[in-house]
Amino acid sequence: MSKLKIIYSGTPEFAVEPLKKLVDNGYDIVAVITAPDKPAGRGMHLRHSAVKEFALKHGLNILQPAKLKDTGFLESVRKLHADLHIVVAFRMMPEELWSMTPMGTFNLHASLLPQYRGAAPINRAIMNGEKETGVTTFFLRHEIDTGDIILSEKVDISENENAGELHDKLMHIGANLVLKTVELIESGKASTHPQQPDTRLKTAPKIFKDDCRIDWNKSAHEIFNQIRGLSPYPGAHTTLISKEGKETGLKIFKSVKTESDIKTTPGEITSDQKNYVRIGCANGNIEITEVQLEGKRKMNIQEFLRGFNFKDYIVKK
Repeated sequence: MSKLKIIYSGTPEFAVEPLKKLVDNGYDIVAVITAPDKPAGRGMHLRHSAVKEFALKHGLNILQPAKLKDTGFLESVRKLHADLHIVVAFRMMPEELWSMTPMGTFNLHASLLPQYRGAAPINRAIMNGEKETGVTTFFLRHEIDTGDIILSEKVDISENENAGELHDKLMHIGANLVLKTVELIESGKASTHPQQPDTRLKTAPKIFKDDCRIDWNKSAHEIFNQIRGLSPYPGAHTTLISKEGKETGLKIFKSVKTESDIKTTPGEITSDQKNYVRIGCANGNIEITEVQLEGKRKMNIQEFLRGFNFKDYIVKK
């Protein structure tokens, strides 16, 4: 078993697999720092983070500070005398915390840095139609996602892959990269190189509601990438308007770019009411194949059409 004492910080599912990899390989995780429990669901019961759920099952020491600059929290971390700190999918960390460990603090990021710095690299890469992305480990420094790179690994993005599928693929590849990074640091063989400046940097800002609204005046290629880049969460959406003027939200999780001799205008709906629904865009059609009406469950389009008549609706422009 390694004598290295590690602090691990992370919150969502993406951060669980690297932690599991470290535990399975006998590393001493002296503390897991994760987000405080949050109320969720209809009953607003407190819900643990995915990382906390794993830590509880494995009897790990859990710290959930409301504020990372809290002096009491920082002192409790200092008393652990950890050698190395690993950060995966966690919030902005103050220098007082990440500078505490003598071997440094490194982060796993779901892109090939310096491209796609920010909160939503997986979504943004697909939304921009990228053919490849990857994972990168780098040492933290003051400016977010800018530290010296330790290791990176490229990953192809297939044409129909959505954000959820890419997330899971990168999660497992990233877990292996974290383990390799720790082994290099522990052996004293880790070498780094600075991120190369590039004037064509693409960023990965947080996904907001406006990013999810489909503009049917865009090309089929752009809309197709938007839909898969936001699937399964938070989901691209459009608004349907009934003959009576009632507005209903429709999330679209899967689609197909179609070529048709039929000329349609952006937002125009065509359907046989049995097997397909196509919505016009700037240069063709998008065939929607998996949807969720506001307040209803997710369905494939054939099932959806058994209870919904698109002839009664138009798309809100």
